[in-house]
Amino acid sequence: MAKFASSKNVCRMVGKRLIKKFTPETYLESYVSLLKLGLPVLVTQLGVIVVNFADTMMVGAYGLDELAASAFVNSLFMIVTVMLMGFGGGVTPLIGALYGKGEHEEGGRMLRGALQVNVILALCFAVIMGCLYFFLDCFGQDEELLPIAREYYLILMFTLLPMAVFNCFQQTANGTTDTATPMWIILGADVFNIFGNYLLIFGNFGFPELGLTGAGISTLTARTLAAVAIVLTLAWRKRYRVYWRSLCRQHAGKSRRYKVWVTSYPLMIQSGVECGLWSMGAVTSGWFGKIQLAAYQVVNTIAQLGFMTYMSMGLATSIRVANFTGVGNIDGIRRISRAGLHIVLAMATVASVVFFFFTEDLVRLFTPDVEVGLAAVPLVIPLILYQYCDGAQLTYVNALRGTSVVKPLLWISIISYIGVGIPVMQLFGVVFGWETEGVYYSFSVALMTATVLLVTTFSRVLKAKERENSDKNVVVKTL
Repeated sequence: MAKFASSKNVCRMVGKRLIKKFTPETYLESYVSLLKLGLPVLVTQLGVIVVNFADTMMVGAYGLDELAASAFVNSLFMIVTVMLMGFGGGVTPLIGALYGKGEHEEGGRMLRGALQVNVILALCFAVIMGCLYFFLDCFGQDEELLPIAREYYLILMFTLLPMAVFNCFQQTANGTTDTATPMWIILGADVFNIFGNYLLIFGNFGFPELGLTGAGISTLTARTLAAVAIVLTLAWRKRYRVYWRSLCRQHAGKSRRYKVWVTSYPLMIQSGVECGLWSMGAVTSGWFGKIQLAAYQVVNTIAQLGFMTYMSMGLATSIRVANFTGVGNIDGIRRISRAGLHIVLAMATVASVVFFFFTEDLVRLFTPDVEVGLAAVPLVIPLILYQYCDGAQLTYVNALRGTSVVKPLLWISIISYIGVGIPVMQLFGVVFGWETEGVYYSFSVALMTATVLLVTTFSRVLKAKERENSDKNVVVKTL
């Protein structure tokens, strides 16, 4: 009887552990930590969405030509903007791992090296975009749009440097689990941007009526003020005193700059290649006329409602994975990544419901033009189709970023977005004659491919890290 009772107790203990392991409660702590980190980022992203919505609505209200011209220019700058953001994202796992180990002074030196490399990269991109300016007439767009587009293009070119500075300091704050500071700064810049649009696009309160050029000036001013604000905030706050002192007084050295480059350039290329597919979608849509191009811009702006919210949880996942990577906690990495995926899939469901039931209302927010509205509505169904793959790939891209094993992102993005996405886009849009609707269906195929490759690669990376930890333990026991 005693043996039976003992066996029964053991079975109960094992059963409780199994139940605990396979029920959602085991992820409760992970959900809470992700939401604490991700909610400020989500608020930030919603602020960005509001600004993009406001830009599109105000420019669309000003004129159809201005709306189409902004779509063309923004599609070109979207590539370098996202590449700069991706490169800045390489700072997060580096700072996050150091923060997890308590090496704050080293974090300041790493920030200095990251800032140097990010500024140089931004200047290089500005030169490249300056050269591209002389070839804008080679993209097959409507000729009457070019005079409007050129001035707006030049203004956006000068926003790259303040963006790079802001990205670098923002990712440093994120890496130390402080996602609230960038949130407040970005929200302030967003308010300034919208008010600037109101003054300069339409010429209110005695300001000149500048149309699309006014939107560009407002964006440049807001981004510059955001960069200045985040630098001053990190300089003055006690939390960052060690980082700021190390940043100002100690040299980064070639080794840290090289480490920033090695960690960041795969993220930059991955982000640029992915974004390049959407920019190619704008160029391809422009081949079918300015109505199709304007419709593409409207739906792309609506799509950010999903993308930006997924990105907030993806970034939170990256930060927590980096923290766990710093202390070698593989189980923690797995749990936090799965928890991030659960939250993102729930968000994708909410976004899909909004897109499905409020399609026409959303489109009417951006343009009163009936033709643009009729062209935009059919694009929402293919937009809904790719929400889950988009959320999943964002989760695992950021999880890989957190591990600092980022080189696989290069070949994954090239295969998915260039090898698969662009040919399928031309097949659906041009060969099959589905036009802009075909462009949007091609995104689902590319994102599905990326998701499968990312999940497989992430699993292999964690198994490799487990073997490394096991080998280290064997060595320590032997010693």
